Amino acid sequence: MKILVVEDEVHLAEAISHILKHHHYAVDVVHDGLTGLDYALSGVYDLLLLDIMLPEMDGLTVLGRIRQAKMGVPVILLTAKGETPDIIAGLDIGADDYVPKPFSTEELLARIRAALRRRGEVVVGPELRYGDIELNPAVLKLVCQEKELKLIPKECELLELLIVRKQAVSPKELIIEKLWGFDSEAEYNNVEVYISFLRKKLLFLGSAVRIATIRGVGYVLEGERHVQ
Repeated sequence: MKILVVEDEVHLAEAISHILKHHHYAVDVVHDGLTGLDYALSGVYDLLLLDIMLPEMDGLTVLGRIRQAKMGVPVILLTAKGETPDIIAGLDIGADDYVPKPFSTEELLARIRAALRRRGEVVVGPELRYGDIELNPAVLKLVCQEKELKLIPKECELLELLIVRKQAVSPKELIIEKLWGFDSEAEYNNVEVYISFLRKKLLFLGSAVRIATIRGVGYVLEGERHVQ
């Protein structure tokens, strides 16, 4: 799962980013509304954490532009005390939830999970299942029957993306944007390397699941499908 944090308080933004990365979310951070809107409209994020009071463009305007673009990405507002009218306006515009500052780590993570569930996403934390494999992103563990392996973070993020997208083909461009960010210098061969790593690990586990290459398009999982 990839989250965009739009927060102008640099230390707070860094703290949120650290928390999310520790829980195996991919994170991008920006510090003003205009940049936040530009990133959000790329369509690569699964959820936005959006401060209301931002330089260049305030959070409510950013939220309005996102909804005008017919984007259904979940948005959680980060709010300060005394912003009740803005909170109400944000919920009316299309925010999914809000978190008042200061907030606990547990509350933030719970609200993120709830927002993703309401959007029908597979939420990081519980195991993800596809065919005969089970992936636990929280501990980077891949299990098939009686065997298990530890994955490195990028392998886990890539396999999670393929599972969440079910039978939809994942283009290399999308994989790069989700795993490295749309302004990253990562190239197609970066994706190919991690696909190769995952294929070898699936083979080692004796899994019936395979990563198929759709030439000129991207990658998709094949095998009996069952995701929870």
